Amino acid sequence: MAMAARSATSTSISLATDNTPTTNRTPLLAPALPAKDDATTDESELKRSVDQYKHIFAIHSQPRTSTLSHDSVDSPSFIGFRNLMVLVLIVGNLRLVIENYMKYGVLVHLSGSEFRRDDLKMFFLLYALIPTHLFVGFLIELVASIHARGAKAKNQKADIKDPKLRVAWRIIAFAHVVNATLSLGVANWVVYYKIHHPLIGTFCEFHAVIVWLKQLSYALTNRDLRDAFLASAPTPPLYASAPYPTNITLSNLSYFWWAPTLVYQPVYPRSPSFRWSFFLKRVGEVIALSITIWFLSAQYAVPVLQNSVTAMGKMDVVVVLERLMKLSTISLVIWLAGFFALFQSGLNALAECLKFGDREFYTDWWNSGSVGTYWKTWNKPVNHFMRRHLYAPLQGRGWSSQSASIVVFTFSAILHELLVGVPTHNIIGVAFAGMMFQIPLVALTVPLEKMRGSASVIGNAIFWISFCLVGQPLAALVYWFTWQAKFGGGGERGYGLA
Repeated sequence: MAMAARSATSTSISLATDNTPTTNRTPLLAPALPAKDDATTDESELKRSVDQYKHIFAIHSQPRTSTLSHDSVDSPSFIGFRNLMVLVLIVGNLRLVIENYMKYGVLVHLSGSEFRRDDLKMFFLLYALIPTHLFVGFLIELVASIHARGAKAKNQKADIKDPKLRVAWRIIAFAHVVNATLSLGVANWVVYYKIHHPLIGTFCEFHAVIVWLKQLSYALTNRDLRDAFLASAPTPPLYASAPYPTNITLSNLSYFWWAPTLVYQPVYPRSPSFRWSFFLKRVGEVIALSITIWFLSAQYAVPVLQNSVTAMGKMDVVVVLERLMKLSTISLVIWLAGFFALFQSGLNALAECLKFGDREFYTDWWNSGSVGTYWKTWNKPVNHFMRRHLYAPLQGRGWSSQSASIVVFTFSAILHELLVGVPTHNIIGVAFAGMMFQIPLVALTVPLEKMRGSASVIGNAIFWISFCLVGQPLAALVYWFTWQAKFGGGGERGYGLA
């Protein structure tokens, strides 16, 4: 009877629970819970209050910093300012374009009358003859390789200090020096005395210097390869497919002649295939940028330079400074276009033809935190030559890094003076002095870069100001003035003050 009663009671409780609405159910053994969360209630009531009374919500609810303050938590983006600067540059330069057209009309012409026929003849003659010195260097090295084979055959590990070998290598070195000196010397003489137009002379001089540097690299590299061959010393594994003296062939030299590098190696890393689309794009860029440079030079740079002659003659400092600032914009655009045309488009097109694999012709020089970093990153082919054939050997002889750097800058300064002074027929030392002035600038900006990191704003600003906003325009003004003083050319040529 008791069990029946308990069963009936359980059943009634179960039925009562099942029939109870879900919202009112409470487990019999569950702990008691609050009906509502007090915080949620406060927030909802506060929201209803603020919605009803619009003027009471708290604007200043927590401590915060200004966006541009140093103690700001989040770094702001400056994309908007970048867009503004681009727009200002576009609008400002567009105004100069309209002003230039209103003053001068179209100055660009395609007559070709400014080029003398004799200048063009000498250009093609030099372009054909200068590379022959490379092949003379090949013949010299061929004789040296035959001599090295014979010495190696007599003794598996020949002594490079053997008196007979040392005499032979001195004769080989003397032959290379004579060949290289004639190569650059004859080219300089022809450009200075036989080619009047500075543009044609500049192309000839650049070609002569490039071939000359290749000659030096070919001779110096093969000298060390020859010594390593005689001493049975190891060489880089990359050279295994063309060890000395099997690398002394016409095909090997011809590849180096056209390769986009100034540093000779028996073997270079190669790309797997030739891409027609890539090649044609780069060639198109070279053509378009060359036309742009020509147009900007004739339409904008020439009038500014012409209108500077009188002020330079009178040493009117204010007018010269104004001309310098105006020329800086034009020269910067021309120089950037030339950089892209040569290092990005031209060298990549040449590398694609030859399947030349190492195409790091430059790195992000525009972010340079010091002048020294710029010279290491903007022109990698020349930097590689200087580091391999000048800087490293000097350090190997016990020179300090500072002394070796001074020698490198001096060598570069001489080349800059030749590249500018010989075509303009005015070797006045301005380009040389400009390069030598880089030494104190490097000493000034390198500590800034070390203190503030590679993104040093001060060092980067010094680089841009000294190089692109002062150095290049000032050199252009000086050499143009000396050209006008030596050869005339019509003075102002009817231009108003541009």
